[in-house]
Amino acid sequence: MSTILIRNASIINEGKNFRGDLLIKDEIISSIGSPGQIKVPSGAKVIEAEGLLLMPGVIDDQVHFRDPGLTYKGDIFTESRAAAAGGVTSFMDMPNTNPQTVTIDALNEKYKTGSEKSLINYSFYIGATNTNISEVMKADPSSVCGIKLFMGSSTGNMLVDNENALRELFSKAVIPITAHCEDEPTIRKNIEIYRLKYGDDVPVKMHPLIRSREACFLSSSFAVKLAKEFNTRLHILHLSTADEMKLFSSEPPLEQKRITAEVCVHHLWFDDSSYDELGNLIKWNPAIKTRFDREALIAGVNNNLVDIIATDHAPHTIEEKKNSYFKAPSGGPLVQHSLVAMLELWHSRIFSLEKLVEKMCHNPAILFNIKERGFIREGYKADLCLVDPDNSWRVTKDNILYKCGWSPFEGTTFKSKVVQTIVNGTIVYDNGEINENYRGQRLVFNR
Repeated sequence: MSTILIRNASIINEGKNFRGDLLIKDEIISSIGSPGQIKVPSGAKVIEAEGLLLMPGVIDDQVHFRDPGLTYKGDIFTESRAAAAGGVTSFMDMPNTNPQTVTIDALNEKYKTGSEKSLINYSFYIGATNTNISEVMKADPSSVCGIKLFMGSSTGNMLVDNENALRELFSKAVIPITAHCEDEPTIRKNIEIYRLKYGDDVPVKMHPLIRSREACFLSSSFAVKLAKEFNTRLHILHLSTADEMKLFSSEPPLEQKRITAEVCVHHLWFDDSSYDELGNLIKWNPAIKTRFDREALIAGVNNNLVDIIATDHAPHTIEEKKNSYFKAPSGGPLVQHSLVAMLELWHSRIFSLEKLVEKMCHNPAILFNIKERGFIREGYKADLCLVDPDNSWRVTKDNILYKCGWSPFEGTTFKSKVVQTIVNGTIVYDNGEINENYRGQRLVFNR
């Protein structure tokens, strides 16, 4: 193992921005001190970080790395590699793969794949169906991040629309339920309306009208109602509407909340005016909606109605995305660019650095009870990211690392650049060079 001394960085942590040094011994943050306070240990690697931001590594609580069964789009190796280049040190991956991760055996197989292929730390959700609630309850709370519940927009039999199954799940779950909330009957009704008007050639800008704000609110409010009835630990994913903000509260502190909320990078960056230029490249479920919704989500982050910023990273091939509206799949790649995109909003004075670190690093660790990660604290795992805040670069095909080879940010110039990503005390990403031999660790939960 190794010793690393990071000197004279601007450390962003727990609501503070201060100049300091940080010493890593093996996998652990050994000490944090004022500039010059920590002596250079014999044989230590020294990183001169003057002018750089040092923050905890990003923890992304919602990704689809497509492994197993859909690996022509992406896999755990390629997408964790891209994530490392984006300052992400841990991820939680969704179960709608092939086969679906709806049994303990499938979940254990996925963890085996993670240990073999992931360059960063990992956890995997077990998926709920109408018929597998007893199997879901077998998941170990200390080593499984959560239960994924599709209350709309699902794959195969993973749409849970049986109220008895939902009530059983909400009454019995002892680990967080993370829910995708869109009302399927409302969506189907809207699809028929727009098919009658356009046939199969529905313009993609109709996507937020088909997967409407009403569909989102109906489903989210029902999930919140069930969670309140059973005092369930519920986390609603990828909120997309202003209406849904009324379902959440900034109180009590996150550690005590039973119902929490997430917003994704694309809902904070794009709005429906972007469909004309980007089309299916920004077709996500739930849909990107209006500027009014985007501004409400931004306000929700700043006033703590929203607890986490994540990606819903979900790569598809560019050929798939070039299909007509109904044939083009929803989702897109984001983990390499999530942090720099949010830092762009810091440059625009929309978010503070401290708020971004809170929502992307601290809060995922708190919300999921992750053991000894997500903060810059002595004794915690050294999952860290160094960023040059004033090093402009442009996203091009040559520097996109996703297996699918494209990004909705292609052509965008970002003011900030990830310089180094450190995972468990090992430098995995270093100024464009990636340590492909390193493997991350399975996340452990204090439950």
